[in-house]
Amino acid sequence: MGADGCVWSSDDTVIKSPNDRRLYRVIQLENGLCALLVHDPDICSDDSKTLDNPEDEQDDVEEGQSDYEDEDEESEEDEEDEGDDKGNGTSSQTKKAAAAMCVGMGSFCDPVEAQGLAHFLEHMLFMGSTEFPDENEYDSFLSKHGGSSNAYTECEHTCYHFEVKREFLKGALMRFSQFFISPLVKMEAMEREILAVDSEFNQALQSDACRLQQLQCHTAVTGHPLNKFFWGNKKSLVDAMEKGIDLREKILKLYRDYYHGGLMKLVVIGGEPLDILESWVVELFANVQKGPGVKPEFSVKEPIWKAGKLYRLEAVKDVHILDLTWTLPCLRQDYLKKSEDYLAHLMGHEGKGSLHSFLKAKGWATSISAGVSDEGIHRSSLAYIFGMSIHLTDSGLEQIFDIIGFVYQYLKLLREVSPQEWIFKELQDIGNMEFRFAEEQPQDDYAAELAANLHVYPAEHVIYGDYVYKEWDKEMIKNLLGFFTPENMRIDVVSKSFKKSEDSRYEPWFGSHYTEEDVSPSLMKLWRDPPEIDGSLQLPSKNEFIPLDFSVRANNTSDDPGNLSSPICIIDEPLIKFWYKLDNTFKLPRANTYFRINLKGAYDDVKSCLMTELFINLLKDELNEIIYQASVAKLETSVSFFSDKLELKIYGFNDKLPVLLSKVLAVAKSFLPTEERFKVIKEDMERTLKNTNMKPLSHSSYLRLQVLCESFYDVDEKLCLLTDLSLADLKAFIAKLLSQLFIEGICHGNLLEEEAIHISDIFKSNLPVQPIPVEMRHQEHIICLPSGANLVRDVSVKNKCETNSVVELYFQIEPENKIESIKLKALIDLFDEIVDEPCFNQLRTKEQLGYVVESSPRITYRIFGFCFCVQSSKYNPVYLLERIDNFINSLQELLEGLDDESFENYKSGLTAKLLEKDPSLTYETNRYWNQIIDKRYMFDLSQKEAEELKSINKKDIIDWYSKYLVQSSPKCRRLAVRVWGCNTDMNEAEKETGSFQIIKDLKAFKTSSKFYPSLC
Repeated sequence: MGADGCVWSSDDTVIKSPNDRRLYRVIQLENGLCALLVHDPDICSDDSKTLDNPEDEQDDVEEGQSDYEDEDEESEEDEEDEGDDKGNGTSSQTKKAAAAMCVGMGSFCDPVEAQGLAHFLEHMLFMGSTEFPDENEYDSFLSKHGGSSNAYTECEHTCYHFEVKREFLKGALMRFSQFFISPLVKMEAMEREILAVDSEFNQALQSDACRLQQLQCHTAVTGHPLNKFFWGNKKSLVDAMEKGIDLREKILKLYRDYYHGGLMKLVVIGGEPLDILESWVVELFANVQKGPGVKPEFSVKEPIWKAGKLYRLEAVKDVHILDLTWTLPCLRQDYLKKSEDYLAHLMGHEGKGSLHSFLKAKGWATSISAGVSDEGIHRSSLAYIFGMSIHLTDSGLEQIFDIIGFVYQYLKLLREVSPQEWIFKELQDIGNMEFRFAEEQPQDDYAAELAANLHVYPAEHVIYGDYVYKEWDKEMIKNLLGFFTPENMRIDVVSKSFKKSEDSRYEPWFGSHYTEEDVSPSLMKLWRDPPEIDGSLQLPSKNEFIPLDFSVRANNTSDDPGNLSSPICIIDEPLIKFWYKLDNTFKLPRANTYFRINLKGAYDDVKSCLMTELFINLLKDELNEIIYQASVAKLETSVSFFSDKLELKIYGFNDKLPVLLSKVLAVAKSFLPTEERFKVIKEDMERTLKNTNMKPLSHSSYLRLQVLCESFYDVDEKLCLLTDLSLADLKAFIAKLLSQLFIEGICHGNLLEEEAIHISDIFKSNLPVQPIPVEMRHQEHIICLPSGANLVRDVSVKNKCETNSVVELYFQIEPENKIESIKLKALIDLFDEIVDEPCFNQLRTKEQLGYVVESSPRITYRIFGFCFCVQSSKYNPVYLLERIDNFINSLQELLEGLDDESFENYKSGLTAKLLEKDPSLTYETNRYWNQIIDKRYMFDLSQKEAEELKSINKKDIIDWYSKYLVQSSPKCRRLAVRVWGCNTDMNEAEKETGSFQIIKDLKAFKTSSKFYPSLC
């Protein structure tokens, strides 16, 4: 049945959606390794010969250059700075191949004397193998062939994954497999990579969520697997060495003990037939160490935490959060029942009668979430930890015991009314429709998800397990409710209003201050059995948004608009402009409808901007119960604010989409806020403004945009004005705001043209106002940096405990123009493709400047730019900028030294990215939407860029680099934003010598500057 070395194989094990065209095979090798092979017919393009002659494609495995991204830093880039615009192609194009390996060992296995070791081991596997000894060989190969990689360490598993251009899958697997056969773990690489782990930890150091998680670990009972420090840092790892521990031997022991076939789950997704994929896996992974499929076991004899305790933790940000947790037994074996999800659905509900609605009406809470999160710490083989996180107002912070009392009233209600089968049936229907009509993810994400799921579910349910609600078990829900007692509850209060006292304690790894208090016996007794249940607390009503019609509108007639590759404009009127495309690619009962509504005078000045933002936040608050119910039924709503525009997105299953839109617009047209909600949302907005720019990376982007954009309203300025704003001011402003509008939108997906026109009619009937003329709509202008500009802006970190510094070096290139812009974009993207890995390898791997090292294009309101960015807790911005400049200066030699084959590989890799098939309808819609909001309307930009790329040669790239990035060139225009960490001295900037101009008075600088004409 299978190739030699394969002891078991099955093609009909995995239950998949009827709409899933992929083929799945599960195999097991002699060494115990279990692999899921996935043949994806979309990976091969129409003219591909890979299926017939796979050997022709897989032998091309030249070495190359790339970067490894470990755990991605979340992006907080402002919307108007869209960054890399690499798009995807049309349905005739291909997808990438991918693979993931999930090893059933994680941070729970850390030895006490070397905490963070499992995470450190994950880093070290990237640092070369016996077969491929170069440290960046794996990343190099991926980078040259349009690929990327990632990895993460959880409590009980460690996952590695990559994607690559389809014809280079075997070459990538050759390098990847050696992680699990013969890693070098060289001592000199260890010494450097400890700094990378330390930099990664410093990324999390000022995160309130991470601090809370570590406090929960720190206060767990001694000896419990949770009672450790999972991140690892320089102190935990270097201290171990200084105590005489052989850290290399410890890593190798961890590797020998757990990195064997019995604990490995591999997923490979390719365009080749399953037999070919199987032969590759057998060939490349047969030498993995043999081992039993017995997972590490951890014995726990007592509860995780002491009973009856309340912990108060000092917050970094201006927040008040009440976090309640109850420890449940491990429920992995009961995934077909999902009883914990039934309870999460009710306790985290936001509709009428819910705890959220009740606490919001009292002015105590702004949001609630509940359930067992996907994080390993909460969903382990030891226990499931059910959490409830309540974001509080200032007055809510004073009422935490009353709030907990109402939580127990709601729990009593759930016990008294008994579990309801109709609620389970709703969740079952939603799960089944999501499974049946699932949207695809990017390939490497899908591979990683499947590999992790193989550790949790039997192979048949590796896909279905996340969705299935198969067995209604009323008694199990009742049994779980028995765990929701005060004695089994942990209380954490995270607040900036923390008051230090003699009783304050210190969490050693993050340096957080906290207190531990006993909850009074009288409160425990009251919560155990509340004397009454407030009449406002009720179970949710039946969900009117669950779709019933799943028919697909697309057909295959040649004159059908669905066969068009781009959206068409179906309405172009003074009030409304609508783009439309029937989906004929994914053929799912889903649609995405996105709209931007220009509001009159919304961005005229800082006060107008502030009041518009306040109005939109109040509107979202008013709409919450409606849009929450729809979101449960997988019909999502997003309401946000960009310059003078309200952006409304409604997307998901299309059956009830017009119903939801009608309800949203009916509220919006007549909405006037109340005094009570005005106070609460104003307070929440004040808190949001205070918390803006607390992360140095987002702060540096903010500061760059503040220089570049002519109209940019500062958060501190907004904060000052917000204090004096009254409800009367806002009500008067709303009338003017909605008096003239312009709406531009797109309807894309499972909607006929007449249905799209009906959606435009919903707008017209609900918003019967005058159109706002083009000249009255806000147009952003971007600064035109002068010839040879070498500007520096220095600012201290906002959070005075933040040790990370950031340097963001921005080069302004040119504005888009119709003739040259596609070639210029292709040059910028190709340059990025070439320098990305060398930049990472030099500044991160070799010099260890910091965990975040990035280089990427920037497109700011259609002005091309390029950025280099480094974040470091070790070095000051002067030194960081010097090292970035040193790297940029070395690029002449690197570019000139590129051989023809490598250059063509980079071109080919970029072409693959540009022409990669959109994985889902959402990706495709977003690509079109970016063209619409940029007023470019070039829906085939990716194809045009790929075509332009064919004629670009190495000299073109060198000339581009020399023209725009070499300082002696008049076209080289630079802006360095430097954010100084708390452990650096900004006075050092004064000692610098150089031909740069420091921007000390931003207002004066911008007043004297020229600006480009507005392009969007």
